[in-house]
Amino acid sequence: MTLATAARVLDFWFAPGTELLWFDSTAAFDRTIEREFGSTWEDARAGRLARWQDDAAGCLALVIVLDQFPLNMYRGQALAFSTETQARDVSRFALERGFDRCLAADRQAFLYLPWHHSESLAEQEFAVELFERPGLEDWRKGARQHRDIIARFGRFPHRNAILGRESTRAELDYLASDDAFLG
Repeated sequence: MTLATAARVLDFWFAPGTELLWFDSTAAFDRTIEREFGSTWEDARAGRLARWQDDAAGCLALVIVLDQFPLNMYRGQALAFSTETQARDVSRFALERGFDRCLAADRQAFLYLPWHHSESLAEQEFAVELFERPGLEDWRKGARQHRDIIARFGRFPHRNAILGRESTRAELDYLASDDAFLG
């Protein structure tokens, strides 16, 4: 594995057809991300890619590496969620500089997604605010759904087994229901 550039991350993630795999991945797509970007994620996790934060594209690429790629590379493992806080830090940095206003709507959405992966209700409310912005209509339902789960349970029940947390009866009932969000 070699270290990728921010441009390579964005070219890969936003390549035509890839949007079909963003939230309905395959094992092959997950392995491709690990093979092509595993060392890049390790460097981002260790804080060695801070230079990517010089512009909007670099911040977006770093957020994708820290927030999206581990969900694919470490599906079903605690490592999948291990760099979410770092992703929110980069997103916050980008928002403070107005970098999100330089991005197309689908790219803005990925800059905002770390907020709706948080198990903090305040951060979930912030995510809903972000997704209320023009051009993000297709993303709003998901933001509200994530917020509502945190408002109800204070955490994502589908993460409990992965993170070694004991589920409550209410969480187990929810996870067994047709309404359950399973990640």
